[in-house]
Amino acid sequence: MGTQDTLLVMHGGGPTAVINASLFGAVDEALRTPEAGRVLGALGGVGGILDGRFVDFGTVSRETLALLPHSPSSAIGTSRKPLEEKDYRALAHALKREHVRWLLPTGGNGTMNTCGEIWRACRAEGVNIDVVGIPKTMDNDIAVTDHAPGYASAALYMAASVSEVCCDVRGLPIHIVIVEAMGRNAGWVTAASALADESGTGGPDLIYLPERDFDEDQFLESCQELIDEKGSGIVVVSEGLHKKGGVPVAPLLMETGRSRYFGDVSAHLARLVVQKLGYKARSEKPGLLGRASMPWQSAVDREEAVQCGREAVRAALEGDSGKMVGIERVSSAPYAVRYVRIPIEQVMLDERTLPDRYINAAGNGVTEEFRSWLRPLLGQDLPRFASFV
Repeated sequence: MGTQDTLLVMHGGGPTAVINASLFGAVDEALRTPEAGRVLGALGGVGGILDGRFVDFGTVSRETLALLPHSPSSAIGTSRKPLEEKDYRALAHALKREHVRWLLPTGGNGTMNTCGEIWRACRAEGVNIDVVGIPKTMDNDIAVTDHAPGYASAALYMAASVSEVCCDVRGLPIHIVIVEAMGRNAGWVTAASALADESGTGGPDLIYLPERDFDEDQFLESCQELIDEKGSGIVVVSEGLHKKGGVPVAPLLMETGRSRYFGDVSAHLARLVVQKLGYKARSEKPGLLGRASMPWQSAVDREEAVQCGREAVRAALEGDSGKMVGIERVSSAPYAVRYVRIPIEQVMLDERTLPDRYINAAGNGVTEEFRSWLRPLLGQDLPRFASFV
């Protein structure tokens, strides 16, 4: 594709509502900076690099680029391709063949590990490439940064959706409803459901996070109390919920190589309520619907994603390699942040879970400190609802 120095953006891991906003920020900044040379996107993550599949953003219209901040998922594709040491060396040489001078991997802690390993491989192989990571994850489990682009939109979706479920159950209080949130081993998205009560018609009764061992008997006891008190209840649980000793709550469904697939936590717990308590229960799992929802995209999330993309380009062109762009909170009221450059070694596969101070003493809800931390990220107030029951 030519011999001109190239800036390449790559996506890794699961999509979010604002990963394309970061892509826009990086591409727009690079196209406005002549020394960036060609500006490419790898199609399909690391596989696109190895296979030589790219989009040249210099040939894309401004009108199309302007759609990126409001487009769901990944416009250039992403992947979860597992990599070994030999793959990183192959990537270094594939990048060299394409005359890539600056690489911007965008993703979560797994992708930041890839970012660091590519950076190390390039140095070891004598390939002169500056690597700067752009954070992205709905799970919010990247270390060091106050939060990651992608999380606030997922949190807004979860709070808004649970508020609507709460209204439904309040209007017809005949069952226990269990809502399952994504987030793997970190309870950030699950915890966000607490803000559902800001719609004015109540929030979830119980919130179970993967940062605490799940006690099945205590859960059933709490559900019975809700049934006795008001005939219904809203319970929000994490997909990563586990019992003491790390035993998953849901049973194993399939095992393929190193991958293990468990059943839905919400469906399993709803079944328990029916079987053990003899009461109606149903499960709800927004899943992918909440990962990249445009109607609930947070304006704050979108703008921060754009700025992370821009800052990554600036860092790369300055030769500030082996870093990830991070968000440092300056103030919550009024809300203000600044963008920092974090050594990539500090974030490689370092999973950030919900701190103890954000979880209530009973382990089935969150604290006011968490609510205060989250509220400004949503970018808007939840809609207010009316109810007379």
